[in-house]
Order: sequence, then structure tokens, then C-alpha cells
Amino acid sequence: MDEYVLKVAGVERKLPVVRIADNIKIASFVILGDTELVTLAAAELKKRIPEADYLITAEAKGIPLIQELARISGMKRYVVARKSIKPYMSDPFVTEVYSITTQRKQLLCIEKEESEMIKGKRILIVDDVISTGESVRALEKLIKRAGGTLVGKAAILAEGEDAINREDIIYLEKLPLFPIDPSDAIQ
Repeated sequence: MDEYVLKVAGVERKLPVVRIADNIKIASFVILGDTELVTLAAAELKKRIPEADYLITAEAKGIPLIQELARISGMKRYVVARKSIKPYMSDPFVTEVYSITTQRKQLLCIEKEESEMIKGKRILIVDDVISTGESVRALEKLIKRAGGTLVGKAAILAEGEDAINREDIIYLEKLPLFPIDPSDAIQ
């Protein structure tokens, strides 16, 4: 198996390079369970992000990062947009997103209490990786619909040239995409 060596926030990780479509492979970056990386990355991001009243992320891989970033920022709450409408949600705000890693449309939802919390507040989007930006755009829609003000978008990694070249995101390191030559597509 191919590996990609990532150095971020003072730590090194060997990431498996995996095929996600006929024409592309990615270095699989998963922060779930990696306390060391999450803690160090959150500390580095905190130095670079604008002031915000609340943080928001999409379920699920961004949760450890947003938890640590909120904790070290002294925030008592943050928002996680769920990937489905839960039975306990009253009057949820819903939008659709197409994710590069799941290769299908998904929902992102926040419940009414969270939308009221966001209204009139400065909101920072937090994620582990920003690639196509689809999840970020969906979160932006939820923030706007709830009446919040987007103050920034932050991630540990920007994946692929499109994300790397964006001037509207804050990130710690670059992560390349690995195109597959069509002649190698049958492997």
C-alpha cells in the first residue's frame, strides 16, 4: 500500500493512500482517536483564527478538533451539523452536501435551538480537511439561514490544488490529491 508522510503541527503521520474513485486517490487523514495530533493542531489553529462567538462543524471527523478548539478558546458550546434529521430535532434547518469521501449526497442539519444560538453571532466553520469545499458551502448556507455571520473557515489540511489556492480558508498544511492515470484505472 502506498503511504504519504504528513508533517503537521509538529507531528508526523503516515497516511495510507487509497482510491476513492476511478480517477483519484487520497491520503486518508483520520483524526478520530488521535489525541496528540488534535491537541497540537487545535493549538496551532487557535493562533490563526479570527474571534468568533461559536464554532460549527459537520458530523463526524471534525468533532474532536472542534471540541479541543472550543475548549482552549474558553467556549462553553459549539455546533455539530448532523448528517441526518434526528427524532429529537425540533424544526431543523437542513441543507444538502456532496462529499468527496462519501461520493454521494448527504444532509446537514442543525436543530432550532442551535439556529437560535447562531442568530446574530460570529461563526467560524471548523473541519479536519477542506477539499472540494462542498461541506463548507453547506455549513455557510446553514449559518446564513440561521442569521449568523460567517467570520472564517479553518481546517487542519487543505486538500488538492483548488483548496490550497483558496484565499478564504485558514489551514495548517497542504495535502495533495493523487490522480490516477486512466491506463492504470483497472488496478
